Amino acid sequence: MQTDIVIKNQFEERAKVLKAMAHPSRLLMIDALSQGEKCVCDLRDLVGHDMSTVSKHLTVMKKVGIVEDERRGKKIFYRLKVPCILNFFHCVESVVQANNE
Repeated sequence: MQTDIVIKNQFEERAKVLKAMAHPSRLLMIDALSQGEKCVCDLRDLVGHDMSTVSKHLTVMKKVGIVEDERRGKKIFYRLKVPCILNFFHCVESVVQANNE
């Protein structure tokens, strides 16, 4: 019975990560961060949203452990906390390609 609870909790945590990624702007930011850390202003310019919206997206991803940040003076820089998240992108792309065939 205890094992069932642990397994259920693991799936709930996975769902939180997937939900945090489930937005085109967030996926775009994750892709950009795969090439190295970026300041919030760079991510804002990339996705074309205002600073408040970008900050909200980043907060969602930070909360579940996708990204981490570091303040340097007045700027905040973000990077992927666990770069292996990109492996998931490759898998998703395989699904998309298979659906298009």
